[in-house]
This record gives sequence, structure tokens and C-alpha cells, in this order.
Amino acid sequence: MEKFWESKNVPTKQPSAVLTVAAWHSLAWLVCANAIGLLLATLLLFPGSNHWLGEFTYGRWVPLHLNLQLYGWCSLPLVAWLLKTYRADQEPASRWARTTLWMWSASLMIGAASWLTGHSSGKLFLDWIGYPRTLFPLAIFFLWLVLVWSLRQHWSSEKNRVAKIIGLIGLLTVPPTLYWAAGASVYPAVNPDTGGPTGASLLDSTLGIVIILLLLPRGLGRRQKAGSRINKVVLALYGAELVVYLFTGHHNTSHRLFSQFIGLACLLPWMVAMPAYFQSFEWPRHSRRWMMSFLFWWMILLASGWFAFLPGILDHLKFTDGLVAHSHLAMAGFVSSMNLFLLTNFLEDDAKCLNINRAFYAWQVGLALYIVSMASAGWFESHDRSFTIIPGNIRNLLYSIRFAGGILMFFASLNWLIAVTRKLESQEAKPAPALTTASSPAA
Repeated sequence: MEKFWESKNVPTKQPSAVLTVAAWHSLAWLVCANAIGLLLATLLLFPGSNHWLGEFTYGRWVPLHLNLQLYGWCSLPLVAWLLKTYRADQEPASRWARTTLWMWSASLMIGAASWLTGHSSGKLFLDWIGYPRTLFPLAIFFLWLVLVWSLRQHWSSEKNRVAKIIGLIGLLTVPPTLYWAAGASVYPAVNPDTGGPTGASLLDSTLGIVIILLLLPRGLGRRQKAGSRINKVVLALYGAELVVYLFTGHHNTSHRLFSQFIGLACLLPWMVAMPAYFQSFEWPRHSRRWMMSFLFWWMILLASGWFAFLPGILDHLKFTDGLVAHSHLAMAGFVSSMNLFLLTNFLEDDAKCLNINRAFYAWQVGLALYIVSMASAGWFESHDRSFTIIPGNIRNLLYSIRFAGGILMFFASLNWLIAVTRKLESQEAKPAPALTTASSPAA
């Protein structure tokens, strides 16, 4: 049996220019959001420096950092995946695919200006208000139109018509849902003992991530190894968890209710099932490192997330730096590694620019420093609520370690952006085949 770390090296090809542009947009937002993260770390380490920023203090920059990470870095690689899945990165839709990426970034820039000037709904990750609340869903709807048009253009050669139509129906619900959810009168179920999410809502959102992970290899066009039986296992597991979710309370419910933390425990089998599922596909060698990385962080995320939700644990960690550590484990660990795994698959032979050793290890070490320092700060804060407010030796040490981790992650992201920028410039500089001397009619 082939070992997990000995994935077969499948043939690769030259990347689509659209996917390289998508990688550039994704990494540009990552660098921007990481730079803001360093600013926030500086303001926490030296609270007096807030005065130098005038009205643009910590509270203005936080939604900017969170939303640029979510809607920029965390979302655009999935947009690129959709473009590739629906073949919109190919002619004749490639020009409109580029327009989609620029519309997405432009609407996000308008949103950033709104948040920075103090216009926010105050809802975490749903800060859209005013014109940006309309413009960003419109950018998603434009993406939907491009995917529909591309599917229509490739209809005669399309083998997965039903699945892709179902996907388009699901995607069409996203713009109105986002607009509705950003409204001031709409709030999800709340755990009355913590003010945070319930076990059912966490199970719901994680099952959504699971279905995306299960669809990723298909959308990337990877072949599954002959004789694999993992599909039946994951489908049975997913079906069973849907049943559990349906019978779990969806209203305001405490984490002390047995059904809530036991229902959330249903996610733990994915610690084993998801690595086995991805191993059942053939992957190019250059993407293996990031696949192992995102599956590693995925396993830690599931285990620590369930443990942190248990009665007695969550009561101490709620609204502390411990949750900051958990969110970075999710976003900077699992999601970021998954996105880089996607980008290495998109860039094919040019993916070496995302496998720079110094950048890879800088990101992993920086993230580990960040998580350990914030988890430790959360532990101290759970026993002394003034720990993070009043400067002290231990607090300053942990915040300095967090700052060092942030520098390493910023360094890594900047390396990737510079490398992809060079790849994009070299692609754009290549002359069309019809204009070369060998193919010129004059020759």
C-alpha cells in the first residue's frame, strides 16, 4: 500500500493565465491583511501608539483585518477553483473571468474604505453596510453569470452537467443570503452561557467546509486511485452527521446541553476520514507539502475545537486570547494551507514559487509561535481578566512572541506575492505563438 507521503507524481502542465491572476489577487490580499495584523499587534504591544493614528485606531483596523482575510485571502482561491471547475479560465470566458476577479477586489476595496472610516454593522465578518452591502453580493452574482455562460459554451463536451447545475443553483443563493445576513435585525442562534455560537451552528458550518473539501479533488480534475472504497465511507459518515444535525437543537442553546457537545463530537471521525479521502486521489508532487500541511492543521483544529467547547473549558476561554489562537489555527493554519494547496494545483509546473523553503517554514514556525503565545495568554486571562489590558512582563513577553510570529508570516506571504508577480509578468510578456518567427507567414 502506498504511503501517505509517497503520493504519485502525476504529469503537470502550464498554468492558465487566469489562475495565475487569481493567485496574485489572493496573495495581494493576504499581504495586505497580514500587514494590518502587524499593525494591530504593535498597537496591543504598545497601547500608547494608538494616539499617533488619530481616529484610525485599533477599533477601525480590526474589521479591516478580519474581513480582508476572509473575503480576500480565504475566498479568492475558492473563486479560482470555481473558475477552473466550470472551465471559465479557458476561452472564450477567460476575459470575463479576469473581470470577475477585478470586480471582486474592487468591491472589497470599497468595503475596506467603508470599514476604515467607521461604517460597520458591528457584526463579526458581516460588517457590510451601505453601498458595499449591495456591491459585494453583485460581484458574487457576476461570478455566477460568468460560470453559467462558461458552462453553456462547453455544454456539448461537459460530462458533469447535473452536478454543475446543482452547484450553480446553490451558488445563486449566496448573494441574497449574504445581503440578508448582514442586516441589523438578523442574528444566528446564540449560546446564552457564552454569547457565542451553539454546538449545532458550529456543526452546521463545519459540515459546509467538509462538503467543499469532498468536492475539491473532483473540481481540480484529479483521478481517484483504482479500487478505492473511501467514497462509500465518507458518504455514509456525512449522511449520518446530517441526521445528527437535524435532530440537534437549532435555537439558542447552552454548550452544557449534552446533545450540543456530543453532536459536535461527530466531527472527530473526519480527523481520519479526510486524510484517507485525499490520499485516494493522485496528486502532483509539488502540491504534496501543502496537502500534508492543511490536513495536519485540520486534525488539530477538530480536536482542539471540540475540547475547547466542553463545559468548564469554554466557560474560561470565552472572549479571551484563547479564541484568538483557535481562530488563527483555523484561518492561518487550516484554510491558508488549503488555499496554498489549491494554488499549487492551479499553477501546475510554475508552483515552485509557492514551495520556497524559507517561506514555507517561516509560515509554519510563525503560526506555531502565534498559536502558543495566544493560547498561553488566554489561559492567564481566564484567571485574571485584566491580564491583557494592564501591561506586565508575562503579557509583554507573550505579545512580543505573537508579534515575532506575525513578522514571520508576513515575510512568507510577501515572498509568495513577489514570486507569483514575477510569474505573472513572465506570462504576460510571452509573445503569442502566431507572432513568433517560426510561425510567421513572412518566415
